[in-house]
Amino acid sequence: MYKIVTKKSLNPTVTQMEIEAPLVANKAKAGQFIILRVDEEGERIPLTVAGTDKQNGTVKIIFQIVGATTEKLNHKNQGEYIQDFVGPLGVATHIEGLKNVCGVGGGVGCAIAMPVAQALHAQGAKVTSIIGFRNKDLLILEDEFKACSDKLVVMTDDGSYGRHGNVTVPLKEMLEAGEKFDMIITIGPLIMMKFVVAAAKPFGVPVTASMNPIMIDGTGMCGGCRLTLNQDGKKVTKFACVDGPDFNGYEIDFDEAMSRGRTYFDFERKAHEKACNLFKGVD
Repeated sequence: MYKIVTKKSLNPTVTQMEIEAPLVANKAKAGQFIILRVDEEGERIPLTVAGTDKQNGTVKIIFQIVGATTEKLNHKNQGEYIQDFVGPLGVATHIEGLKNVCGVGGGVGCAIAMPVAQALHAQGAKVTSIIGFRNKDLLILEDEFKACSDKLVVMTDDGSYGRHGNVTVPLKEMLEAGEKFDMIITIGPLIMMKFVVAAAKPFGVPVTASMNPIMIDGTGMCGGCRLTLNQDGKKVTKFACVDGPDFNGYEIDFDEAMSRGRTYFDFERKAHEKACNLFKGVD
């Protein structure tokens, strides 16, 4: 059992927790993830390591309440326990040698972009962060990005905060102005990452995209998280849990990934509604 040390609401649909898991905290690096179960009968879900405190042995997770399991997890309170917390899993983001990096995060994907930006800042790299949200009410982690970024641009789709528009607007402006990034690291909705890659392609800047497909066991055995990459004219299958979650953005078949990501949409929606009904009137 793993204790919930802290719990904090970041916006109406996103929650941050710190979980007591000293072995994971000691090993985890930016870009890796964990798999948890809320209770003995719960499903396994992957969540990115959003930060660690090795001294106190805690791991920070940030999740959006979108399905049955995240609904159940969000009804757990500080001082309570979750059943399983396994990790770190996946390959840490490759940041060695990078000196000038642009991180592009969208929505709750900013929870993944943040620890990468922090790690880059800690090694002395110049960090430009572009983060985007649908509106002001969904904004998260602005102060954290300010602390680790040499330049921060906040975008909202409706213009209610920061600049009006999507994240590719300032990215294109910077590239057209001659900014020479060693790498663009993008994390967020698949359609957003697809257009970030398209924006960067004319300038030949390398792009790393962090993928979050359907995942079950996290060890490469189930095949649920498979992705198709186009490498040297050949289609290659990779698994996000063991080969990723980071991949060369120019190689990813984003259209296939988006199609696969919608496979269980109706099932997840119904499961979430069922979970919400269970907790009606319970706080």
